[in-house]
Amino acid sequence: MAQKGVDLDQETISCSICLDLLKDPVTIPCGHSYCMKCIQRNWDEEEIIHSCPQCRKTFTQRPVLVKSTVLADLVEQLKKTGLQAAPADHCYAGPGDVSCDVCSGRKLKAIKSCLNCLASYCEKHLQRHLDVAPLKKHKLVEPSKNLQENICSIHDEVMKMFCRTDQKCICYLCSVEEHEGHKIVSAAAERTERQRDLEESQQQIQQRIQDREKEVKLLQQQLEAINHSADQTVKDSEEIFTQMIHLIQKRSSDVKQKIRSQQQTEVSGVKDVKEQLEQEITELKRRDAELKQLSLTEDHSQFLLHYPSLPPLRESTHSSSINVRPQRYFEDVTAAVSELRGILQDILRESLTATHVDVSLPEPEPKSRADFLSYSRQITLDPNTARKPVIQVRRKRIVRQIQRLPSYSDHAEEDATS
Repeated sequence: MAQKGVDLDQETISCSICLDLLKDPVTIPCGHSYCMKCIQRNWDEEEIIHSCPQCRKTFTQRPVLVKSTVLADLVEQLKKTGLQAAPADHCYAGPGDVSCDVCSGRKLKAIKSCLNCLASYCEKHLQRHLDVAPLKKHKLVEPSKNLQENICSIHDEVMKMFCRTDQKCICYLCSVEEHEGHKIVSAAAERTERQRDLEESQQQIQQRIQDREKEVKLLQQQLEAINHSADQTVKDSEEIFTQMIHLIQKRSSDVKQKIRSQQQTEVSGVKDVKEQLEQEITELKRRDAELKQLSLTEDHSQFLLHYPSLPPLRESTHSSSINVRPQRYFEDVTAAVSELRGILQDILRESLTATHVDVSLPEPEPKSRADFLSYSRQITLDPNTARKPVIQVRRKRIVRQIQRLPSYSDHAEEDATS
């Protein structure tokens, strides 16, 4: 019964945040107790509404924390017994955790693995590696489930050697048996060499990342420039096309007004001529009627008496042939407008083909000799067209300028040699 009382006290005075014995214990309104600093730190991370880490009950106002003297006394009594608080449930190893190889019963989570012992330890069982001098030299790493992969499947020994011939990890017995005569080094030496290669690869990768990030930045700047240029061009184009539309509309109005004005002039002239002709026709008809009446007179004396009183026929003031165009009168205007339409269509077609945007990255500047040689080209010299002071020497691969002119014609067929 006494042991059960101690177990109850241990559970009661354990902080569910730090998983240790309560330090300056406080009890919040929901009844759960915590270390004063633990619950203060927890609530400092929350913004407005504060809650209990265990039951999640919320408090609109942050509760005032007062030290619990009863729990503080229980903690002091428990410390005098030399006992520690029982570990919380989440300190035990779960399905995906590395468990302590020393714990019996329900195993705790391992916090370190030893590459020399090939075992994993919880905080309690790791203490010997921290206190005992020979164990301090062991290599401790983060908890690993793959420690058994370091054991030779043939000799059940730790594989501390590396065979460069077969490119595999081996134990000492393998080096003197199956791998005798092979190029063998320690695993640490091979790791050191490969670590250098790895660092070089990392540097190359990091340099390439920097280069690519610069290119991405350039492309981003180019995208922004393209978008800005496109937006500005669309705006400018709309303004220009609006101006063109207004100009065309004004020109259309001017052409229409000019056509109507010319129409009125032409119609007025035609009407004047038409009225004069109609008056002349009326007069001619009247004369024709008089002549017809005179011609029907049977009395010869009366005929001769009235004949001299007829005035002579006046000549017509208009040409007998009036130029009447049965087709359209303004074909030249229609032709001019059609020609303007064709010109505009050609201009618009050319403007569409001129909207290509080049987004390719600029070629990097050559730095090494190999980079410069990639731009080299084989060239030839035609001596028939070369200037007189220029000659080819050394199998026609070098061009040299001389001060004294050689004696050859302007179109020498043979090359000069040095």
